Amino acid sequence: MKTADFLEILDREGRLLAAAALEAGLDAPVPTCPDWQVRDLLRHTGTVHRWAAGVVADAETSPRAFPDPPDIDDTELVTWYREGHRLLVDTLDGAPQDMTCWTFHPAPVSSPLAFWLRRQAHETTVHRYDAETARGGPVSPVGTGFAVDGIDELLRGFHARARSRVRSEHPRVLRVRTVDADGVWTVRLSARPPVTELGTPHAGTPHAGAPDGATAELSGPADQLYLALWNRVPVPTVTGDPELAELWLTNSGI
Repeated sequence: MKTADFLEILDREGRLLAAAALEAGLDAPVPTCPDWQVRDLLRHTGTVHRWAAGVVADAETSPRAFPDPPDIDDTELVTWYREGHRLLVDTLDGAPQDMTCWTFHPAPVSSPLAFWLRRQAHETTVHRYDAETARGGPVSPVGTGFAVDGIDELLRGFHARARSRVRSEHPRVLRVRTVDADGVWTVRLSARPPVTELGTPHAGTPHAGAPDGATAELSGPADQLYLALWNRVPVPTVTGDPELAELWLTNSGI
């Protein structure tokens, strides 16, 4: 995807999040984030937006501490969220394409600016979904191509970090596959952080019920698989060893 696509998605999804939060009300529980109300969702996402904007605006080259959310509420909180979202969009839109700054996971991207555009587009989309589930009624769709990109970022970015808790005492292979797009990932689990390859190797002996040498496979339409891997909805289809699938879903929270 192009950086302009991520910027457009970030802009749209952030505005949808604010609208859903207002309709739901700040006291509404967020079903996809246990123990959170909508006010917690706004405080968290608004803090992330300002934090990311600061990293880019200041061309920060070392890790930037994540601040505490503000102690504000009611209409002031909604206004604060909207201002932070606008600041992030404008900062990313105005940043030089060749800028350098700190990033925090190794997913392959063309530049640090592309990293932050991509990361914040996905951050905001997932939390927009949270806000819309709190409101109830229909939820906005996640585009197929964007969902495939988000699965890739999660598997080859977040879970390539040393802090990933998805570990296995003995080597096992998890396959992740979209059924409506060209998206297949092979996740090799061990006592070390997962190692994910884009595509399907042809070596290995398949586990009963799981194809292409995998111990288990998680599959489904890209938009549903995207939300499932972010622990928002159930995985559409699980084949092979259910214990491995459960290990992933239990330990993969970010």
